Amino acid sequence: MSTGVLRVAVEAVALCGPSLPDWVSSQQVLSGMEPYCAAPIVLQAPAQLSAAERRRAVPSVKLALVVGAAAVAQSGRDAGQLAAVFASSGADGETIAAILAALATTQREVSPTRFHNSVHNAPSGYWGIAVQSREPVSSISCHDASFAAGLLEAAVQVVAAERAILLIGYDLPYPEPLNQMRHIATGFGVALVMRPAPLDASSHVALAELRLSMSSAGVASGCADCGLERLRRGNPTARSLPLLVMLAKQSGGTVRLDLSRGGLDVEVVPC
Repeated sequence: MSTGVLRVAVEAVALCGPSLPDWVSSQQVLSGMEPYCAAPIVLQAPAQLSAAERRRAVPSVKLALVVGAAAVAQSGRDAGQLAAVFASSGADGETIAAILAALATTQREVSPTRFHNSVHNAPSGYWGIAVQSREPVSSISCHDASFAAGLLEAAVQVVAAERAILLIGYDLPYPEPLNQMRHIATGFGVALVMRPAPLDASSHVALAELRLSMSSAGVASGCADCGLERLRRGNPTARSLPLLVMLAKQSGGTVRLDLSRGGLDVEVVPC
């Protein structure tokens, strides 16, 4: 049973994952027109950062900023004028592992750069620097349901504030030995630019309208393609794949995302 509906329009989509380098080149795979063949994810250095900031940027920052910048560019909006929601199941794994390794030595010396990159909202800070934004930013974490929680938070802000919101989701593997306790198979990032719905002629071009509602029970939607389903199960942010598949196909329907306690039903209405 679902109650209450949030309506938002999706203006732009970006992603970065194994064999899914960007939205344009990935649509053929997501729509089933080409087979999915997994390959290592390639992380690019964010062009928006200065050379000094790029050197300090850790993998989670690179992934978040690359997909965020791509979605904003596709939307045609000013990144500095967009409020944002960042969603990830944890902080930067490489940084956390390095800090723990340093604390296990007799010197116990931790680099200040390592420390500021260890916090969960580090990517949002780099984003503010990169696009010179003073707009509100939220950082959300909800274990394997982090993307759904971020999508819900972003939709609430779109409706409540009646403004466009940038959603950025990202997760990367942990190095050993943390990988034994928290296994994430590969990296994956996604970003959506959303604004209020319904649509009208004066609005920015939109790909689809999303109608979100909470559900108390049910199984999360999966992917028909076996490779994409392994990717979905192997990365918390990749839980977004059933929604991305529907957006790529420009087909209507409803997908269910896990929210830990219950689910989030997302009806897709193509434009």
